Amino acid sequence: MLADPLTNHGTAFTAAERERLGLVGRLPDGVLTLDQQARRAYEQVRGQPTDLAANICLEQLHDRNEVLYHRLLMDHLKELLPIVYDPTVGEAIKNYSHEYRRPRGVFLSVDRPDDVRRSFESLGLSADDVDLLVVTDAEQILGIGDWGVHGILIAVGKLAVYTAAAGLDPARCLPVVLDVGTDNEALLNDPLYLGVRHSRTRGERYDRFVAGFLDTAASLYPHALLHFEDFGPDNARRLLERYGDRYRMFNDDMQGTGAITLAAVLSAVRVSGVPLRDQRVVILGAGTAGVGIADQLRDAMVRDGLDEAEATGRFWLVDRQGLLDDGLPDLRDYQSAYARSADEVRDWADGPADLLTTVREVRPTLLIGTSTVHGAFTEEVVKEMAAHVGRPVILPLSNPTEKAEAMPADLLEWTGGKALTAIGIPVDPVEHDGVRHVIGQANNALVYPGVGLGAVVSRAERVTPGMLRAAAEAVAGQVQVGEPGAPLLPQVENLRVSSATVAVAVVRAAAEDGVAAHVPDDPVQAVQDAMWQPVYGPMPEEEGH
Repeated sequence: MLADPLTNHGTAFTAAERERLGLVGRLPDGVLTLDQQARRAYEQVRGQPTDLAANICLEQLHDRNEVLYHRLLMDHLKELLPIVYDPTVGEAIKNYSHEYRRPRGVFLSVDRPDDVRRSFESLGLSADDVDLLVVTDAEQILGIGDWGVHGILIAVGKLAVYTAAAGLDPARCLPVVLDVGTDNEALLNDPLYLGVRHSRTRGERYDRFVAGFLDTAASLYPHALLHFEDFGPDNARRLLERYGDRYRMFNDDMQGTGAITLAAVLSAVRVSGVPLRDQRVVILGAGTAGVGIADQLRDAMVRDGLDEAEATGRFWLVDRQGLLDDGLPDLRDYQSAYARSADEVRDWADGPADLLTTVREVRPTLLIGTSTVHGAFTEEVVKEMAAHVGRPVILPLSNPTEKAEAMPADLLEWTGGKALTAIGIPVDPVEHDGVRHVIGQANNALVYPGVGLGAVVSRAERVTPGMLRAAAEAVAGQVQVGEPGAPLLPQVENLRVSSATVAVAVVRAAAEDGVAAHVPDDPVQAVQDAMWQPVYGPMPEEEGH
C-alpha cells in the first residue's frame, strides 16, 4: 500500500485503516486530511529554489501518491502547468538520465521488437483497463530537439495535464516511449545515458517497429486512444496519414495545434467581421505545426463555402528558404500542396520571397508564426500588414519566450491597438490607449484533454475532422469577444470546465460522424461521470475479512 502510488494515502490513512491493513507503526501517529496534505505539498513545491527543482519535487510526489499529486495540480493548475509541462519539462528531459529515480511508463526498444507485446502484458491490464496511451519517439521534443529515451517525460507530463484538465483516470493511462536511438551526440557519449546507444533508426526498420507497436497496442487495448507526441515532422505527418483512419489516433502537434489556432481565428472572425472564406493567410514556419494549422484552416474554409482548390489558394507559407513555391528543390512532400506557382511569384523577388515581401504582395488578413525565430514579426512587417487591414489577426505561436515571433505589447503599439492577437506563451494583460487587452494563450491544453475525454466517452473508432472542428468551436464559444480588449481564447485557469465543454462537443460530433461506438443519452452527464476526481477511495478489505 505504501509503495504503490495508486493506493498510497500516506499520512491520510486513518487509525482504523492502519490497523486493518497492517500499517501499524509504519507511519507517524498524526492523521492528516487530503486538504492538509495538499497544503503541505504546495509549501514544499513553493520552497524549491528553481523551476527544475520544483518539477523534480512534484515528480517525487507523483511517484509516492497519485491522488495527492493530481489534487495539488488541480488546485494550482495555472501556476503548476508550466512546471509539470512546457517549458520546465524541457529542462527535466535534458537531465533525465542524471536525475533518474524510478521508472514510470513503458520503454520499447527498436532493438527488441519482439518484446513489445511482453512489455505491455507485464502490466497485467486487460482490454477494458486502458483509455489512453501517450507515445513519443522524442525526435522533436518541444523546441529542444532529439532527446532519445528522455522523451518519456513528455508523455508523463502530457498525461498529467490530461488528468488535471479533463479527469482521465491516471490508473487507465500509459506513457510510452519508442526508443529508436538518438542523433544527439551528447547523449550517445554520456556514460549515464539510459537509452539505446546508436543513431536514430529510420526507413523500413523504423516503420516496421512503429507498425508493430500500433498493431499490438490496438489489439491489447482496443478502446484506447493513441496520442502521438513530438515525432519528427516527416514521420508525424506520414504516420498520421497512413494510420489515422485505421486506429484511434491523434497527433497533438498537428491536430491539436491546428484546432487551438482555428479556435483563435474563429474568435477573431467574430470581431473583425471578415468571413473565414475571405481570409488571406501567411504562415511563417512550414513544419509539422505550420502545415497542420494550414490543413485545419483550409478544411474550415471549405465548410465555409470554398472548394478545396480555392481554400488552398488562400495560403502562403514561408519557411527558412523563403516563400514556398513549386520550383524549390528541397520542398517536402507535406509542404507541396501549399507551394505557390513559381510563375506567380517570379516577379516578387530575386529568389524566394522573404516574409516582408510576401506580406507586402499578399496583404494578409491573418499572420501566424510557428517558426521559433524570435522577433521574426518585425515592426516593418507588422506595419505593412496593418496598412491594408482593418483588424489584422496576428498569432505568434512559437514558445518559449525566447522563440516568440513577437510580443503582444509591440503588436498593439505598432498597429495602434488594432491587432487581434493570441500567443503561444502566458503573458500579462497589456494596457494600450486606455484599454486593457487580455491576451489569450494558444495552449494546446485547451483542446487535447477535451478531445481525449470525448473520444474515451464516445469510444470513437477514430478522431475525425468533425470532432476537431467541434473542439475548436467549443473553445471559441467560451469567450465573449464583444468587449474591447477581450481575449480570443479562454483563460487556462478554467481548464477543467473548458475541457468538459470540449468533451461534450466531441462526443456529439463523434455520434454525428458515425464513429461513436457508444452514444450516451445525456452527453453532459456522461462526461461528468467519466471525470476522475483526486479523492481517496475506500481501501480494499484484507484477505480473509
